[in-house]
Amino acid sequence: MSQRKELNVAAIQQACSPDKATSLATTERLVRQAAADGAELVVLQELHATHYFCQTEDTQVFELAEPIPGPTTERLAGLARELGIVLVGSVFERRMNGVYHNTAVVLERDGSLAGIYRKMHIPDDPGFYEKFYFTPGDATFNNGNSGFTPIQTSAGKLGVLVCWDQWYPEAARLMALAGAELLIYPTAIGWDMSDTDDERQRQLEAWITVQRGHAVANNLPVIAPNRIGTEPDPSGQSDGIRFWGNSFICGPQGEFLSRGNDSDETILACTLDMARSESVRRIWPYLRDRRIDAYGDLTRRVRD
Repeated sequence: MSQRKELNVAAIQQACSPDKATSLATTERLVRQAAADGAELVVLQELHATHYFCQTEDTQVFELAEPIPGPTTERLAGLARELGIVLVGSVFERRMNGVYHNTAVVLERDGSLAGIYRKMHIPDDPGFYEKFYFTPGDATFNNGNSGFTPIQTSAGKLGVLVCWDQWYPEAARLMALAGAELLIYPTAIGWDMSDTDDERQRQLEAWITVQRGHAVANNLPVIAPNRIGTEPDPSGQSDGIRFWGNSFICGPQGEFLSRGNDSDETILACTLDMARSESVRRIWPYLRDRRIDAYGDLTRRVRD
């Protein structure tokens, strides 16, 4: 585990544009401000360079994909190097013709690529047709290890996951067992415009609660940036998605340290006590008391 005592972190909550240059200009402005305010680790949203294009299935969208390294990672790497920060970004990755990923990239303070994480759980729901675009992640950039492997950086061992992964306790646990010091969830999630107010509140509270639960169950801080704004359905078959923001950072007992609202561009910033996870684990030793001898059926689809 890291010997750091404190870490200044920031999460960026922004609206996105269908134009990459416009979105990335906004991102760069906010990252520069976060770094000027003392952030050492800055986390961006899922697929922050464009609108969330998975509302429809359209083969022309694959033209947005980029290799790694590529234009977006090079721009983010230059920003990380100039500002001396660790930066977590997101790319629609073109791995090869016909194989594309939803990929988080982690850039070190010197601009080098510390590692990538390819989204493991891929949804396929109305308005979120990600299986059409993304191949599930694998272990290629983790030296043959599990896809759920933390990325070592000067800011600590980062347990980077992506959006739909945030609903799965197994993903958070495997990151924790591999020594992650933070759980990070770049996100793009929002409401169907036809949802009732009550349904919207239930969905939002579920999203927040499950991630705070991962913090509690693994005694780790969580950073979860989500976009804002209403983005139209390009096909016109629905009224689009209103992204609900509410980005947050919480501590290892699920306590809120910083939280955004549902509509404003925000830089969430706080100082994490990196020694707190160890002290919490000494009085809440969940990892010690796990009954690993009794969990074999977790690898089965169902227990029938």
